[in-house]
Amino acid sequence: MLILLLLIGLVLRRRVVIGAALLLFWLCSTPLFSAYLVRIVEGQAERVEVGEMQRVDAIVVLSEGRIVAPGMARISEWSDGDRFWGGVDLYQAGKAPVLIFTGGWAPWMPEAKPDGEVMLTYAERLGVPRSAIKVTGKVVNTAEEASEVAAMLPAGASVLLVTSAFHMPRSSRLFADKGLKVVPYPVDFLVSAGKIGSVMDFLPSAGAYMKTELAWRELLGRAFYAMKKKIGK
Repeated sequence: MLILLLLIGLVLRRRVVIGAALLLFWLCSTPLFSAYLVRIVEGQAERVEVGEMQRVDAIVVLSEGRIVAPGMARISEWSDGDRFWGGVDLYQAGKAPVLIFTGGWAPWMPEAKPDGEVMLTYAERLGVPRSAIKVTGKVVNTAEEASEVAAMLPAGASVLLVTSAFHMPRSSRLFADKGLKVVPYPVDFLVSAGKIGSVMDFLPSAGAYMKTELAWRELLGRAFYAMKKKIGK
């Protein structure tokens, strides 16, 4: 959007439009703005100790995307393991008899194993019994994850849903729409608590811009699913 706005300004030779594009780019790149937007998207969620969570029928850990590391071994890696560790911690705390991993898979990376298969292996190494672990089939988005998990559980089952804080509001609605009783367990927060403001909050950075982009993309995803639900498709 910023590039389009800048191009329009250049083509029309409108300094006001060019200035607006640059100002918006600066704003979206500041840690102050990105942190504010991210916290809105995260819904002011908070991380709690696993011991405070209620017991449910199943713990569901959503996939978060992986890459295949260079090398002959074709080892699959993830960028952040908070979802995995959150799910394992909840299981080991006795919060559910079943731990479900979703099989996130990218069609453009067919050589990568689905997330669920990789997390299953890691969970077994940590002492989680294979009999207590379930993995869905291949899924490419949150809606498919909700459908696959709902098909594995009785109608009205309660689940501790483990996913990133920014992703929790949308995923909770999608799982609830499938008839499941959702208890959110958000992890992978993008903004630190108790951060003291400084002049650095006003200086643009690539990291801040990336968080802003992630937040906007999540908001667009919510709008898409809300519209899809409204028209009944």
